[in-house]
Amino acid sequence: MTQAIDGLPDLSERYRLPVDELWGLESVSTEVTRFLLVNALGFAVLALLSVWLLATTHRDRPWDAAAFALSPALLLTGLINWDLLSVAFVAGALWAWSRERPVLTGVMIGLGTAAKLYPLFLLGGILILCWRGRRWRELAVTVGAAAASWVVVNLPAYLSGPEQWKVFWSFNADRGSDLGSLWLLADQAGDIGFAPSTINDWSWYLFGAWCLGVLLLGLRAPESPRLAQLGFLIVVGFLLVNKVYSPQYVLWLLPLAVLARPRWRDQLIWQGCEIFYFCSVWWYLGGYLDPAGGGDAGFYWLAILVRVLGELYLAGVIVRDMYRPAHDPVKAEVPVPSFAGGHRPRTTAESLSR
Repeated sequence: MTQAIDGLPDLSERYRLPVDELWGLESVSTEVTRFLLVNALGFAVLALLSVWLLATTHRDRPWDAAAFALSPALLLTGLINWDLLSVAFVAGALWAWSRERPVLTGVMIGLGTAAKLYPLFLLGGILILCWRGRRWRELAVTVGAAAASWVVVNLPAYLSGPEQWKVFWSFNADRGSDLGSLWLLADQAGDIGFAPSTINDWSWYLFGAWCLGVLLLGLRAPESPRLAQLGFLIVVGFLLVNKVYSPQYVLWLLPLAVLARPRWRDQLIWQGCEIFYFCSVWWYLGGYLDPAGGGDAGFYWLAILVRVLGELYLAGVIVRDMYRPAHDPVKAEVPVPSFAGGHRPRTTAESLSR
């Protein structure tokens, strides 16, 4: 990476230096700055692409994408990691699904899953929509395209270094309760000491139960939900029971949230809770929340709960919209035939979920 950015063949010399001395080198500081600027430029392109995709997903409501473009959560967390890559693929999947392109939807989900795991959960929302419409061929095509695209981009990495490819999975399997999770809160507050295997098992049990609940909600809703609504509910369930909540994970929810509940009030309530957590986690890591008398940082526990409550609030509003479509802002009066004869209004939700 150093040679690619700076063209200086000094890697062997640097390998002989202790890590803490590398940061004192002027050339390293310059390369770090360049690396940040290159990534910031790439992330800006991805963010703009996501805005365009979200603006054109709801044909009659392009302004809903403004909640993504002007998001304080995007501003604060966009440069922390490469999550914006998967966010762009999620926005692409939502766009492709609204255009009735199951193959492209699957490709977007597969490529997004290759970058981060969570785009995979959009297939749960597509399952519900296809189940309601008995569109089994469309479901099979989407899942097949997702699997094929994921394999295509992962196979070279696996064949060239299978052990390195498995590091992500082994690292996550071995880690215990970590930052931002309810597991960490319970572990510290109750002095429990959860084993990683216990957290792994129960996280999947709880997430499976949550997904079953979303399935029942989606199938029993009076009108067909939108993919963004179902996707948000599934992804937020994963984040609630996951063993870690890194600050940039709010980006996972952002494109889904702004289309699932395009109301500034609810967006600001939810993102306000996320920002409160964002500030608290850095204070926690910096030791500024440590009690003077020692012990755990109770204020950080409060920040975790505030974040969770904010996510549950937005999830609750979305469920209400699903069961009371009159509250859903995404609603257009388009006459379509009814089974009883005559016409009834079709919502934008139906036109997008097909």
